[in-house]
Amino acid sequence: MIDADRTEQEARAAIVRACRHLSAAGLSPGSSGNVSLRVGSRIIATPTGSSLRAVTEEQLAATPSDREGSPRPTKELPLHAAMYAAHPDASAVVHLHSPHATAIACLPPDERGNAQLPPLTPYRVMRLGDVPLVPYAPPGSADLARGVAERATGHAALLLANHGPIVAAATLEAAIDLVEELETAAQLTLLLRQAPARPLDATAVAALTPPGR
Repeated sequence: MIDADRTEQEARAAIVRACRHLSAAGLSPGSSGNVSLRVGSRIIATPTGSSLRAVTEEQLAATPSDREGSPRPTKELPLHAAMYAAHPDASAVVHLHSPHATAIACLPPDERGNAQLPPLTPYRVMRLGDVPLVPYAPPGSADLARGVAERATGHAALLLANHGPIVAAATLEAAIDLVEELETAAQLTLLLRQAPARPLDATAVAALTPPGR
């Protein structure tokens, strides 16, 4: 894992670059969204109440902290911890309130408890797989973290009902790619929602899906 070899200072710089990218892409409106990197036994995360367009390296929070008066991490840190626990090889987690993915998160789940993201493209199938829809719980709550923990195993991308996406990946760069892929899949779904779209058939989906997924 590339990110696992980073020092904490390098991790802070990488997080700030990622925050600027996500903000410039319009995926983190206002002060929403949070990003973290796991470095050794610590998690470096954006602080509570921060805006991804303006957060600085000095404002990032390290958990566990090694000094008094250090910044407090995002209240969604339990979500990040749940994703890391479910994905031991992951070193990055990104949680956003991106518009199209959040819109899909406001729709009811399908019969399997997954988000309504039909297999419209090969990339939706290969890169995302099934995307569980975690039942609604208040932001920052233990119930929400528990819901993520229950659905995250085997799924690198999830949608939090009426809330937004969360993804985990081996590197921060891969996590950004994944959350952008999820946003694109959601956008395509909404663009074609009132049109007679033709999803991939079951044979095509099976051919694209890795064994065991």
